[in-house]
Amino acid sequence: MRIEPRQLPATLPFLGDIPPLLTRLYAARGVQSEAELDKSLARLIPFQQLKGIDAAVDLLVTALEQRQRILIVGDFDADGATASTVGMLGLRLLGAAHVDYLVPNRFEYGYGLTPEIVEVALTREPHLLVTVDNGISSVEGVAAAKKAGLKVLITDHHLPGEELPQADALVNPNQPGCEFPSKALAGVGVIFYVLMALRARLRSLGWYENKPQPNIGELLDLVALGSVADVVPLDANNRILVHQGLERIRAGRARPGIKAILEVAKRDATRITSTDLGFIVGPRLNAAGRLDDMSLGIECLLTADANVAREMAAQLDGMNQDRKSIEQGMQREALAQLKDLPVESMPFGLCLFDPEWHQGVIGILASRMKERYFRPTIAFADAGDGLLKGSGRSVQGFHIRDALSVVAAQHPNLIAKYGGHAMAAGLTLPQENFPLFAEAFDAEVRRQLREEDLTGRMLSDGTLAVEEFHLELARALRHAGPWGQHFPEPLFHGVFQLVEQRVVGERHLKVVLKSECGSVKLDGIAFGIDRDIWPNPTIKWVELAYKLDVNEFRGNETVQLMIAHIEPR
Repeated sequence: MRIEPRQLPATLPFLGDIPPLLTRLYAARGVQSEAELDKSLARLIPFQQLKGIDAAVDLLVTALEQRQRILIVGDFDADGATASTVGMLGLRLLGAAHVDYLVPNRFEYGYGLTPEIVEVALTREPHLLVTVDNGISSVEGVAAAKKAGLKVLITDHHLPGEELPQADALVNPNQPGCEFPSKALAGVGVIFYVLMALRARLRSLGWYENKPQPNIGELLDLVALGSVADVVPLDANNRILVHQGLERIRAGRARPGIKAILEVAKRDATRITSTDLGFIVGPRLNAAGRLDDMSLGIECLLTADANVAREMAAQLDGMNQDRKSIEQGMQREALAQLKDLPVESMPFGLCLFDPEWHQGVIGILASRMKERYFRPTIAFADAGDGLLKGSGRSVQGFHIRDALSVVAAQHPNLIAKYGGHAMAAGLTLPQENFPLFAEAFDAEVRRQLREEDLTGRMLSDGTLAVEEFHLELARALRHAGPWGQHFPEPLFHGVFQLVEQRVVGERHLKVVLKSECGSVKLDGIAFGIDRDIWPNPTIKWVELAYKLDVNEFRGNETVQLMIAHIEPR
C-alpha cells in the first residue's frame, strides 16, 4: 500500500472565512468557489435541465387527474428501496389516488423491468408503470408493457446501452442529449427531481389554491440514504441533497424506519454522519434484497408506525448478521482459490466462481477481494438454467462497465447481458463461457492498467501538527462534509510510537499512541486487522493513515484516530 499526497491546485480558492486547513481540504477535492459550499436547497440544479422531464410530468398529471393506478417498479438494493419509497410517498403527497410498488425478487426475476415482471405487473391492473433506479436497459420489458396497453415512465441513472427503450417518457441524466450538469444523481435523486417538477406543474395548474402545498422536503432523509448507500459521487448537487437529509435525521424528523434501524444499530441519530448512512443503515436495508425480498426494507421505510418499524428493523438487523456470516465463508473460499497463486501470476482482472456462492452476496465479495488485491474483480454465482450471475467492482482508472462493453464487442455471444457504472457492474453469462470470459476480462484490464496501478494507494491530506489533535478540529471535520464518493473524508498520515496494543472483538486493534515527538498521547482503532501480524509487542513504531474522529463514551468526548492503514516502521 502506497500513501501518496493528494494533489492541490496551484492557487487555493478564496472560501470566505473557512480556516486554512479546511480550505486546503476543499481545494484538494475540487471546490473552486465559496458557492459550492452552500448546501441550501435553493442551490440545487433546476429540474428544467433534465431531458424528458416535461413528458414525465405530463404522464403523471394525467394519472393524477384521471385517478389512474400507478405502479412503481423498483430495484432490490438500497437505492432502489429508497427510490421506491420516495416515489410512493411523494406521489401520495401530491394527490395520487392509487399508487403501489413492485420489486423483482433477484432470485426469481433478476434485475429491472423484464417481460416476466411486466406479466406480474399486469395482475395489478395498472395504467402507468414508473421505474425507479432501473429501466434504461429494459428494451424488451418496455416493449412488452406497451404491447399490453400500458404507459411507461422510465426514471433511472444507469448508463444507457446502444438502444434506448421506447418508453412514453424517459428521465435519466446520463441519457444521450441530456444537459443536466450533474451526471451523478442516484436513482432516488432522479425520482425526487421528478416529484419536484410535478409539484411545480400542479402549483401552476392551481392545485394548491385552496389547500397547503405538500412539502416533499420531508423525503430528503430517504434521498440522502439512497445516494450515500449507492456510492454515487458526492458532487456539489448531491452534497446538498445528502446534507439536507442528514439535517432532517439529526433533528429527529426522519422516517420511523430510519430511526428504528439506527436504534437497532445503537447509533445516536443526533450525531449521524454520511458514513453512518453508508456503513450502518445501508447494509441493514440491503440485507433484505440480498438474502430474501426487498419488500421488507421498503415496508420498513414506508410505515408511519414506530412500533412496526422497530419490528422490521430487528428483522433487517438479523438478516444483516446472516449476510455477514455468509460473506465471511465466501471470503475464506475465495482466498483459498488464490492462496497458492504467486503474485506475479495473478490475473490483473480477477474472476472468481464457486457453485455454492450466494447470488445476493457476490457484490460484497467482489468488493472485499478488490480491496485486498487492488485489482478489478468480478465474483460469480450459479443463477440456474446453466447461467452464471456476476457482480464486479473496480479500481480508480478502470471503467468496468465500459470494459464489459469492449469484451462483449470482441467476443459476440460471450455475455448474455450486462450493465452498470464506472466502479460497479453486473452481468450474466452461460456457465461454459466462464473460462473464456475470465481470460478476455483479464486481457482488457492488462490493456488499460499497468502493474504499478495494482499496488494500491491511499491519498493523504498530509500530516497534522501536534497542536491539531484536538476535539474542535475533529468536530469541524465531521460536519464539514458530507463526505463520500469522490469527496472523501480527510485522511492524514504520520509516524507514531506504539505504547499499547490489544485486540477487541475478533479482528479490531485498539492502540494507544504517542506523537512522533512524544508530547501527545492518542487513542486509535484499526478495524479488520491481520491477526498474523497484530498484536506484536516487538513493534514499537508504526506509520498510519488515519481519520481524526470523535469518540463518545458515557457522555465524554475524546479525540480518536480511525486507522485506515497501519504498518510497522
